[in-house]
Amino acid sequence: MKFTKMHGCGNDYVYVNLFEEKIADPAKVSIAVSDRHFGIGSDGLITIGPSDIADFRMRIYNADGSEAEMCGNGIRCVAKYVYDHKMTDKKEITIETGAGVKTLQLTVADGKVSLVRVDMGEPILKPDLIPVDASGEQVVDEPIEVEGREWKMTCVSMGNPHAVIFVEDTEHFELEKYGPEFEHHPRFPKRTNTEFVHVISPTEASMRVWERGSAETLACGTGTCATVMACILNHKTENKVLVHLRGGDLTIEYDPDNNHIYMTGPATEVFHGIWEEN
Repeated sequence: MKFTKMHGCGNDYVYVNLFEEKIADPAKVSIAVSDRHFGIGSDGLITIGPSDIADFRMRIYNADGSEAEMCGNGIRCVAKYVYDHKMTDKKEITIETGAGVKTLQLTVADGKVSLVRVDMGEPILKPDLIPVDASGEQVVDEPIEVEGREWKMTCVSMGNPHAVIFVEDTEHFELEKYGPEFEHHPRFPKRTNTEFVHVISPTEASMRVWERGSAETLACGTGTCATVMACILNHKTENKVLVHLRGGDLTIEYDPDNNHIYMTGPATEVFHGIWEEN
């Protein structure tokens, strides 16, 4: 199986072009290739294939084999892959995901994609659609008990569920301790991604993320969008925010006129090779 290793701000996946390759059991393959000691090493597997409703279709499999609806860093890498590998010459493309069709604008330099701006669509705030077990129209600054402590969470879906927690210090936060407890908390029927966020200024924030099915990752595109929406809902930032992640920076902008969130960031191809299935 031919593959390409790519990352968006350190959120790394193994990419397989289904126009050329076939995968009988992508969940099983994702578990194997993601292993950082016995496999290629990644946060999961992303496949690129044909679509009946968009230019391309992507499917995302986490390191544990579970399928995710959407990946903001992954979709930027898909855009770079299809352009750089001459599968399209368009600088605005559409990609079908488990969270609907997304439109992407490509910035090209010397024939290669350097930045990708993604229309991530409308944030989902209704609890039953996120999903999260809660009453009311939105979950904003709502208490939740985890590990004997009361936290305040704001919940947003960007096609996949996110719980945003504001903290004083992200660098020394015990993510490995609290991340799994949030992910598997009974209030999240489909588990959840959890972002721990420090607001630096009205236009800047830092974030660490515990991703559902993949543990800590260096970045999360949908999580960064959810974070900025949570900041706005809690009156902590303006509508355009530079977010610092462990793997790099993303710029997130919320447009109140159409209720859409836009993400701009890089995508990087690391290497390609052939996977020999054991």
